[in-house]
Amino acid sequence: MSQDGKKVETGRQQQIIDEVRRNRELREKTYRERALKLFPHVCGKCGREFSGKKLKDLTVHHRDHNHDNNPPDGGNWELLCLYCHDNEHSRHLDAEWYGAETPGGNKTAISGDRPFECLAALLKNKK
Repeated sequence: MSQDGKKVETGRQQQIIDEVRRNRELREKTYRERALKLFPHVCGKCGREFSGKKLKDLTVHHRDHNHDNNPPDGGNWELLCLYCHDNEHSRHLDAEWYGAETPGGNKTAISGDRPFECLAALLKNKK
């Protein structure tokens, strides 16, 4: 492919990426604005209050993790600060990795690898 062909292809890819980002930002803006009107500007986990320029640090968390589920009453949303929002998603990723249905559930590694399974017996034999 010629150099011009690569530039056209790269340009088209960048247009697609820009369009996807714009659409996501528009969608987020609509439910974010609605959530900020519905709920007090307080993190649902840590209770920190937000106002003024700090309001940008308050995010909309989808309780069922489905960003397309945006009911008019905001029943799937909660406002979380950036830190609590990151923590919430990390907990769910950890739960998926360890095979638990929900955070705090039975955490059994999906891989089946249990490196410390016989540790108690080994320590017992050393006594």
